[in-house]
Amino acid sequence: MHIAIPLYAGYDAMDALGPYFVLRNIPGATVTFVAERPGVIADEGVTLTATASFADLPRPDVLVVPGTKDVKQSMADQELIHYVKTAHPTTTWTTSVCVGSLTLGAAGLLEGVKATTHWVAHDLLTQFGARPVNGRSVRDGKIITSAGVTAGIDMALYLASLLAGEDVAMAVQLGLEYAPQPPFDAGTPETAPAEITELVRSLLRDS
Repeated sequence: MHIAIPLYAGYDAMDALGPYFVLRNIPGATVTFVAERPGVIADEGVTLTATASFADLPRPDVLVVPGTKDVKQSMADQELIHYVKTAHPTTTWTTSVCVGSLTLGAAGLLEGVKATTHWVAHDLLTQFGARPVNGRSVRDGKIITSAGVTAGIDMALYLASLLAGEDVAMAVQLGLEYAPQPPFDAGTPETAPAEITELVRSLLRDS
């Protein structure tokens, strides 16, 4: 089983690494960071190495598209969009983390599809014909999208259960000791104080 996580200019490392640490534990799975060309791809302060090019792994069984801090840049990355568009017809699962769903949209995959993304960008889904849904992860057919950043871990655990069964997924969760207990109930716009929500909205919209 080949799982491809594409890297590109401006990708968010947490979007890529959260699913990576889950999915690499699936028996028989090979998780590969791919890019237009192999080499080191830098996030802000974090570097990951793509060990294969898009051409080296054109038909992965599973595609996991991470998001980015620069939404416009990812939606204009024609090499990335082409890779997603051409890989999707033969995947078992096509997935995204955070605003990686907008890349799926730009590739023409979300027309009429239920999908989610980071709450700040939720309204952008409709421009691709998607049906926005609130949720940590949303499945429609073989497409699974997740909400912002850390939701990629939840999505990957759900994906692991689909690929290898619930027992394997639970074992991976336990091995990672993934049992979040955040000190604040401020992880969604509905639970965060209004002034915090507006501050984050302004910061992310301007980034």
